Amino acid sequence: MMQDDPKTLVSTGWLAARIGDPDLRVLDGSWYLPETGRNARAEYEAAHVPGARFFDIDDISDHRSALPHMAPPPEKFVSRLRSMGVGDGHQVVVYDGAGLMSAARVWWLFRLMGKTAVAVLDGGLPKWRAEGHAVEDTLPVLRDRHMTTKLQPALVCDVTQVAHAVKLRDHEIIDARPAERFRGEAPEPRPGLRRGHIPGARNLPHHELLNPDGTMKDAAALRAAFEAAGVDLSRPAITTCGSGVTAAVLSLALERIGKRDHALYDGSWAEWGAFATLAAATGDAD
Repeated sequence: MMQDDPKTLVSTGWLAARIGDPDLRVLDGSWYLPETGRNARAEYEAAHVPGARFFDIDDISDHRSALPHMAPPPEKFVSRLRSMGVGDGHQVVVYDGAGLMSAARVWWLFRLMGKTAVAVLDGGLPKWRAEGHAVEDTLPVLRDRHMTTKLQPALVCDVTQVAHAVKLRDHEIIDARPAERFRGEAPEPRPGLRRGHIPGARNLPHHELLNPDGTMKDAAALRAAFEAAGVDLSRPAITTCGSGVTAAVLSLALERIGKRDHALYDGSWAEWGAFATLAAATGDAD
């Protein structure tokens, strides 16, 4: 049985028992690649967990960057969340419409901003609905709430830090993309990117951390998955993917097994794969 932890992952039963609590804020953090044909906001407006607000990953990002949905500056994060009625003292639960994918990115953003009372809903909206829990199409009444942040720079890496780690081989770089993209056998969904992976990286597709129902595996199985991918868990880790979304699933899993020394490469392959001056490897992990 999954152990509920309001700082990482909670079950649908845990959330159902607390729906309506004044200090609870539920966020729909759904996000999809364009080729899926899914519209996250439209799906939210049609049906969402009662009281849920929509967290737009593309909007709540750094628009000064040409890279997709980079982490926003703290003042923008605060402004958006306050306007959504989310503030200090709230327990936040984030879900998504895929089960467990983009919600982890929102969880990581809260952690980056120094907010720890935030958890991902295990199994997301699909599990919530499959169990017969209520959904609604009415939008919540939003009231501004005070919020403070304290940026945690150790939780994020930039391209220079990753290049340094590649050179020194002093970190475990873990890539959450599908194996075909990691090996360079399949094209990237974003135009203009090379195929392959960061030299020295290990491949652990994020779905391999999930059970068939979209919930996250237990701690022992998570640890086994990292080890089977060749990850040395005694070394600090850097998680990466296509654009920094599913990398956060790896970060959440690392947190679930008690590993704290991990950071997310926010630019991920959207950045690394765009520059010919950065080495790229193909095939299986070396």
